[in-house]
Amino acid sequence: MPAGVMIPARNMPSMISGNGNVGGFGTSSGLTLGQPNMMEGQLHPLEMTQNTSESEIARMRDEEFDSTTKSGSENHEGASGDDQDPRPKKKRYHRHTQHQIHEMEAFFKECPHPDDKQRKELGRELGLEPLQVKFWFQNKRTQMKTQHERQENTQLRTENEKLRADNMRFREALSTASCPNCGGPTAVGQMSFDEHHLRLENARLREEIDRISAIAAKYVGKPVVNYPLLSSPMPPRPLDFGAQPGTGEMYGAGDLLRSISAPSEADKPMIIELAVAAMEELIRMAQMGEPLWMTSLDGTTSMLNEEEYIRTFPRGIGPKPTGFKCEASRETAVVIMNHINLVEILMDVHQWSTVFSGIVSKASTLDVLSTGVAGNYNGALQVMTAEFQVPSPLVPTRESYYVRYCKQHAEGTWAVVDVSLDNLRPSPTVRCRRRPSGCLIQEMPNGYSKVTWVEHVEVDDRGVHNLYKQLVSSGHAFGAKRWIATLDRQCERLASVMATNIPTGDVGVITNQDGRKSMLKLAERMVISFCAGVSASTAHTWTTLSGTGADDVRVMTRKSVDDPGRPPGIVLSAATSFWLPVSPKRVFDFLRDENSRSEWDILSNGGVVQEMAHIANGRDTGNCVSLLRVNSANSSQSNMLILQESCADPTASFVIYAPVDIVAMNVVLNGGDPDYVALLPSGFAILPDGTTASAGGIGDAGSAGSLLTVAFQILVDSVPTAKLSLGSVATVNNLIACTVERIKASLSCENA
Repeated sequence: MPAGVMIPARNMPSMISGNGNVGGFGTSSGLTLGQPNMMEGQLHPLEMTQNTSESEIARMRDEEFDSTTKSGSENHEGASGDDQDPRPKKKRYHRHTQHQIHEMEAFFKECPHPDDKQRKELGRELGLEPLQVKFWFQNKRTQMKTQHERQENTQLRTENEKLRADNMRFREALSTASCPNCGGPTAVGQMSFDEHHLRLENARLREEIDRISAIAAKYVGKPVVNYPLLSSPMPPRPLDFGAQPGTGEMYGAGDLLRSISAPSEADKPMIIELAVAAMEELIRMAQMGEPLWMTSLDGTTSMLNEEEYIRTFPRGIGPKPTGFKCEASRETAVVIMNHINLVEILMDVHQWSTVFSGIVSKASTLDVLSTGVAGNYNGALQVMTAEFQVPSPLVPTRESYYVRYCKQHAEGTWAVVDVSLDNLRPSPTVRCRRRPSGCLIQEMPNGYSKVTWVEHVEVDDRGVHNLYKQLVSSGHAFGAKRWIATLDRQCERLASVMATNIPTGDVGVITNQDGRKSMLKLAERMVISFCAGVSASTAHTWTTLSGTGADDVRVMTRKSVDDPGRPPGIVLSAATSFWLPVSPKRVFDFLRDENSRSEWDILSNGGVVQEMAHIANGRDTGNCVSLLRVNSANSSQSNMLILQESCADPTASFVIYAPVDIVAMNVVLNGGDPDYVALLPSGFAILPDGTTASAGGIGDAGSAGSLLTVAFQILVDSVPTAKLSLGSVATVNNLIACTVERIKASLSCENA
């Protein structure tokens, strides 16, 4: 066994005499551990030392003793009672060889906690006592623990510095904030709520770091992961439903949306301040009653008292612009979806635009200022643009640039608010401003949620056609009732996608779970494509062909190239809107019924239409996806398959269909990918005409009238580079005109 060296304790006076003998130290307690013979150099049996020159001892005294290279074996020398010294006892250390250290470190990597048998075996191989091996491993584990704690402290210190910097940045922003209306300094009292909110957020972040630090301390030895304080539960995906490959200007953004970019760093403090104030306003708007909200005479709707609103919320986004009208509404419903999923849909622009495709023609996220706290959307802040629509070319879309803010107010209670940012980028083209609008979501038993929706906008509606003015001014076109009715219907649709208890007795019911999902996904894409192509978006170039008044037919063309979801070539879209003296429910039932299809569908050539399969997707029997077969009256013509979705809610209804390939549909029904099925959807959008009698909506079978939009998409040439002929335009014009006449004739006969 290698001999060790007895070294005096660091910073102690040397006790080495001229002849090299080592003097003894007495313990402070007077307990003598060993009495070596100073003259003969004999030591206690536990000591393994040898006489060493004074120069060598001095050199080794200056060496750094690491815990991994020292044995725990030590001995204390005692002196006689007469020579007891009150100074601290002297420790002697055994220094291992490089070979011993290397072998023990290699073993430590494999097994940091050796048992008695392993320690004895390792000691035998290295020429060490098992106790020496045990002490070395104890010291090594302590060293590793210290290193990990140092790394954790460094990371936590970095996080703390970032929080402190954010806190200082917010304080500076609050101290230099200016009034968005007059540009002057903001009163101190007005900032109290914002500052309080930021303090609470900062405190919550600090608590989160402390909690994670405590957890990490219990699991020493594991690397510290990135803290989920700013982790995104789901990365936002900008949506461009219209911007399909090769579709050109038809599905592009409008002038306003195209000119808007992400906010600058200087704008962000003001955006945060605006979002916090908007959240407070939304909560109060959702919960307050009279005198802020006045109930109508029939007790069915609530109307905003504008004077009371200005008194209650004096700050906001400034006074109403000249020529703008105020539209404010509030609606409440219980929907079949839990609150967490609802929040996720609202905060993910892709899901939000899909669920509300009948209202949102285009949406994108420009910037994410915050993704939330602790892995959810609480505190998420997004700068967005969106284009809101009515499914008719006679109603201009409403473009909006705004911030969306999500906050959890209590266990099971969330709120999501939008507020316009037009004050940051003043533009003469702005025709719509969103005052704090959004929804309050409260958890209900059995996976349901109570949703209170507030919609509050100021808009220049002078571009709306006279046919739709009553509907738009009543608030049913863009108001809270339409948002909440759409959400309710889509929640039922999503529930049907997940349903597993499908009755097998009904003829034509698709029970294959994968087939149901694929067919519903294909129908969803068909509806989105129809809605995005029928509105009067600023990016759509509609040309009026013929007719007078409300019966004008508007057409537009686009080229479809390299889009697997559309057939290649030149596509001609045609649409018209007109009024019918028939209730929306009767129009919907007539158009969705396959038995009456031959009365208006010219392309079926008088063939018998038969339903091959269907998927119910709502409590209303009219809400379903169907696969129809047209048995041609002419035996020389092949049969045709039609995919159709019909859906209705109290504010709008749709019957949308598209011819589909038989082979492709077989793949879809077997659970195949529906994204490669080429579709050119056509169909109908049915809205109440906005009169008092139609206030009950689609489900009301009263004598109120309906506003019907008919839209077709026809492939006029399969070569994308071909020129559009006037003959093709005339054919489509005649097709839509004949369809309109047939519908009017059939429904007027029923009404007579």
